[in-house]
Amino acid sequence: MFASSLRRSAALGMGALVLAVLACGCLQPATKPASPAGPPNESVRRRNEPFRSNYTAGDLTRLSETAAARANASFAEIAALTPGERSIESTLLRFEETVADYRNTVQPLALMGDVCPDPVIATEGIACMEAKGAFLTATYSRRDLYDAVRGAVPRTPDEERLLGVTVRAFEKNGLLLPDEPLARVKALKDELNRIEVQFQANLNNDSTTLEFTPEELEGLSASTIASFPETPNKTRVVSTRYPDYAAVMMGATRGETRKAMYIAFNNRQAEENTRLLQEAIALRQEIARELGYGTWADYRIEGRMAGNTSSVLAFLSSLQAPLLEKNRAHTRELLEVKRSLDPGADQVESWDILYLIEQTKRHRLSFDEEQVREYFPMDRVLDGLFRLTGSLFGVRFEEVKGAPAWSPDVRLFLVRNESDDAPIGRLYLDPYPREGKYGHFAAENVVLGHERDGVYVMPVAVIVANFRAPENGKPSLLAPDEIETLFHETGHALHMLLSRAPYATLSGAECEWDFFETPSQALEEWAWEPEVLASLSGHYANTSEPIPVDLAERVVESRRIDLTPSYARLLANSLQDMRYHATNGPVDVTSVWHRTYEEVTGLTSLSEDHQPATFVHMMGGYDAGYFGYLWSKVYALEIVDEFRRTEMSDRATGMRLRYAILERGNMADGGLLLQEFLGRAPGVDGLFEQIGIDPVLEGPRSP
Repeated sequence: MFASSLRRSAALGMGALVLAVLACGCLQPATKPASPAGPPNESVRRRNEPFRSNYTAGDLTRLSETAAARANASFAEIAALTPGERSIESTLLRFEETVADYRNTVQPLALMGDVCPDPVIATEGIACMEAKGAFLTATYSRRDLYDAVRGAVPRTPDEERLLGVTVRAFEKNGLLLPDEPLARVKALKDELNRIEVQFQANLNNDSTTLEFTPEELEGLSASTIASFPETPNKTRVVSTRYPDYAAVMMGATRGETRKAMYIAFNNRQAEENTRLLQEAIALRQEIARELGYGTWADYRIEGRMAGNTSSVLAFLSSLQAPLLEKNRAHTRELLEVKRSLDPGADQVESWDILYLIEQTKRHRLSFDEEQVREYFPMDRVLDGLFRLTGSLFGVRFEEVKGAPAWSPDVRLFLVRNESDDAPIGRLYLDPYPREGKYGHFAAENVVLGHERDGVYVMPVAVIVANFRAPENGKPSLLAPDEIETLFHETGHALHMLLSRAPYATLSGAECEWDFFETPSQALEEWAWEPEVLASLSGHYANTSEPIPVDLAERVVESRRIDLTPSYARLLANSLQDMRYHATNGPVDVTSVWHRTYEEVTGLTSLSEDHQPATFVHMMGGYDAGYFGYLWSKVYALEIVDEFRRTEMSDRATGMRLRYAILERGNMADGGLLLQEFLGRAPGVDGLFEQIGIDPVLEGPRSP
């Protein structure tokens, strides 16, 4: 399945496009950077301390406003320089430092909107999130700053890269327009930013629950049922947070229970968020027109690795027919499983899929998820993950006990170079659900690494997760797909933490959106190696007892059962996104979703399904960019293939990946970094091979 043969991109119909994409940008040799030099001054020393996370009412607003005022004062000085006073240090580099200081001050404040248990502070954090978006829009709409910065004369390739990216950011914000349309774009973007933040806040604060009798929860383990709060009527209250939702959808025997859960989950904030999403799409269309683009997708995709909307649509189209056929075959298999449980069953419903997949694993592979979870307590998985990535990339993770954080559950890890023991970054892990918290999984760069005053300001990354919390005397126990998710988010975090880019705005994961998911989707492949699974395991009652070898092999085999519906969902979401944003005129987001879901999966959608209202990616930066998951998967599998040429634990290859890609941030186009690591242009055979569909199709197919 994971052959090490070279991918033949030239034979796939879009090899020329691959080479054209890879030909742009500048590429400098990937060499090991020097360790930070010192001593640091006081301001840099403060930056390298853990960021503050305990606030009282009013603190976030005050700190955010102070940061904006300080930045605006610096911008005013830059704009006031006469042509004779301007130099690259006084314009471009000072602008970069000012933006870096602002973002690194305000991003930790905005984070509180997603994670702080205090609703007052969380509300302020959401306001800071909105204020940050408005501030950056205003900054990159200033003609005086644009005129001052664009005339800078770079002295080095690094400065040339920074100048190109910075000027492009201004111009994508409308600086090539006359003043009146520029002002309209700014006003439209401010309104778009406001409703995007509100969409997320609505989901964070959603408190939808259902009540089920013990009989209605038949099939779930006794410990899982006991974890749901009990009412005086002896019913159990089940939330729509991820762990509760997954437990019911995978375990509940009764279809009526799963259907009720499915509807509740996909109806969160249905009325309000559907309205907000449709308003956002209309605003995006108007912004694109003002900026001279045919569609919002044309605007967003220009300058990314995909190049243009046509390439994205051709790539997604090449997957649609074979994946539909594959998913229909998979659904027929699930129907046979359903009939073995209910002889009168005549079709598979959307709310059956997770349950029937779990039943398939039980009957075909003789295990259930609850049994497997027992071998993967959180601490054991983290230790194994950190050992693995530490060995691959030459770092070690040191937990900082008792570090102040926004919740007692949060853990802090200091990342150090193995070679010289120098600290290079901090990683916060916020592992469990709670009221008001962001309800999905994400990694965020809250402090961007960059050079300042002779030292490197350490990056800080936060993984926001929603794993099952410890309960009934048991630690948090992870299922295999949750282990994959933890690896995925750690891949993002390592991209952020290992950065040695000199500029904050080009640091870590500040790269092309369709390259952003590459490190994360590469690292998640390690979670499905039998040897890696064994190294992560240890029964929660006796951690010296690893998962049995045969069970680990069956767990790895079970991934094949999940892959087809997972890829079908990715493709459906990607096409849904493009159908929203590669068009003009009114968009009925719910109708588009129903049509797309049916066309991609072959399943009948449910009229009560208002998935777009819960599709947070559409209001979190992935608009006209969700295809990046599939696009980046091509690159991720090429990276994994490079390891398979030796072995998955090969440190030399890991260090090459660190120096060629993870440390470089956006100091060169992602395609060039990838080509340097691979020594060749990438192709798409690995993606088609993993999905299990025919790679020989008509039409353009390669990113």
